[in-house]
Amino acid sequence: MMSIVVFLLGNMIGKYSSELSPSFLLNLPYVLLLLWAGVRLFQQPKELLCLSPEKVAEEQSKPLYRRPQDVALVLVLLLMASFTFFRGMVVLDCPADSCFDYIYQHEPYLRDPVAYPKVQMLIYMFYALPFFLLCIYGLVLPGCSWLPDWSLVFAGAVAQAQFSHLGSSLHARTPFPYQTPDDVLWSFLLSNILYALGPQLLVLRCLRRPAFFLPPAPAALLRAKKHQ
Repeated sequence: MMSIVVFLLGNMIGKYSSELSPSFLLNLPYVLLLLWAGVRLFQQPKELLCLSPEKVAEEQSKPLYRRPQDVALVLVLLLMASFTFFRGMVVLDCPADSCFDYIYQHEPYLRDPVAYPKVQMLIYMFYALPFFLLCIYGLVLPGCSWLPDWSLVFAGAVAQAQFSHLGSSLHARTPFPYQTPDDVLWSFLLSNILYALGPQLLVLRCLRRPAFFLPPAPAALLRAKKHQ
């Protein structure tokens, strides 16, 4: 869905905006269909996990430093958040030398006048970046029951958006000045593939050990279990 929204916005403000016709509105049913599917998905009753209150309490009592996998995942999300902010500043014409070098030497597709890559980087900056920070919050503090579902939706959106971004950057019809240089091709591919892989690792973490994200068991229930 993220790619469709970026496509619509990019066409409305890019260099082809003056060539839009009424047939452009045929893209709207795709957006509405995805919104309907998302609403139906979140309205479905959740399957209850057969985990004892003691297991949930034990898992949620572990601090972050006793969960090395979560520490590594937090570091990955911090790197992704930094990269997201950096590319957002790049498309906003930040005068820093690092931004200038990046947009001309590493990812010139961000300068393409079709505005598709610029809109995508801005959506990343204003929507994906806050979510990365919320994911870090959900990995540090237990009981964030919203994280497994939303991480799954977010992972799919980022994977689709990165596929479209990579495909557009490397497409033969992209004008030559905006194509990725051959000498930085592998670093460009590696950074963007890892960017899409990070949310998938978060989903895997939520699915493999979901006890940390369940609502904490009431203290009275735990005392009754111990008494029994």
